[in-house]
Amino acid sequence: MDIEERIRKIEEEITKTPYNKATSHHIGKLKAKISKLREESIKRSSSSTKGRGFTLKKSGDSTVVLVGFPSVGKSTILNQITNAQSKIGAYEFTTLDVIPGVMEYRGAQIQIFDIPGIITGASRGKGRGREILSVARNADLVVMVLDVFNPHHQELILDELLNIGIRPNQTAPDVTVKRRKIGGVKVASTVPLTHMDEKTIRSILNEYGVHSADVLIREDVTIDRFIDSLDNSIVYIPLLLVINKIDLVDASYMEELQEKIDDALYIAADKGVMVDELKEEIFQRLKLIRIYMKPQGQKADLEEPLIVRKGSTVEDVAGKLHRDFLKNFRHAKVWGNSVKFPGQKVGLDHVLEDEDVLRLIIKK
Repeated sequence: MDIEERIRKIEEEITKTPYNKATSHHIGKLKAKISKLREESIKRSSSSTKGRGFTLKKSGDSTVVLVGFPSVGKSTILNQITNAQSKIGAYEFTTLDVIPGVMEYRGAQIQIFDIPGIITGASRGKGRGREILSVARNADLVVMVLDVFNPHHQELILDELLNIGIRPNQTAPDVTVKRRKIGGVKVASTVPLTHMDEKTIRSILNEYGVHSADVLIREDVTIDRFIDSLDNSIVYIPLLLVINKIDLVDASYMEELQEKIDDALYIAADKGVMVDELKEEIFQRLKLIRIYMKPQGQKADLEEPLIVRKGSTVEDVAGKLHRDFLKNFRHAKVWGNSVKFPGQKVGLDHVLEDEDVLRLIIKK
């Protein structure tokens, strides 16, 4: 019996088991089994595709992957948001092509990958879907593209992403498990746990071979979230939902759809409608900011900003520029929204904001 068949049988058992306080630890154990099997499947898939080019070769400031069913307009979106002159040849993944382009926006070089359209069952290997979806696991942002006539595909694609170990728009569970050699399992929580009890926690840990550990839980985790905290294959990636081809429907259809799905960006890529807004939304979801460097005795370079993540400190910027800047750092001066007055003297731990001007003072 292969891994997918074993997963299906366990899923059937979960479906047949009524959920209540008495059965929660059993269901938790079954879900842990599924998680371990999926983790094993992902590892096998990664090793079997080794050397065949399915891992993203990252470049630029961030990487975005376009995900969707066939014929939803991903290629058109790629052509609209990337500079045609910045495109490079298609990556050859045997019979599979992943088409890359570069979106130049606000001084950032953002790599965009158009992967082949997925199909239902992709995460289980159907249509080489596992290899296709593995590309998305390495992205900084997933853009899910839906056809305006098939908004229900959203749930299908989300299921495929979840099954491949991607948790869109989620943060990692606030759970710490410190293994010990002896002493059993000790559970402590800073919040009331309404979804699981200590018996369930122990059942799940036993499934992972953990029999002695200090467990600290800082959120009211569900069984699924607790299992995710133990699964090293899980990745947490932001997701932007885009609904394309809105030029093909009337106003009443659009109004009804927007009431159902109000967290999407509605575009008509073929007509260039809302394409600029899409670029801006991608930039914002990646949480990129621009830092302008000011060399000593010179004007700030406002043409080519340094692109860093929101929340970056002076230390992050100095380290990105050159390791000697950190080694010989004296202090820095900043002009912009992150300081109270222009040219304020700051240290390495100062958090920068978008469009700050930074001058590093280095020991001579």
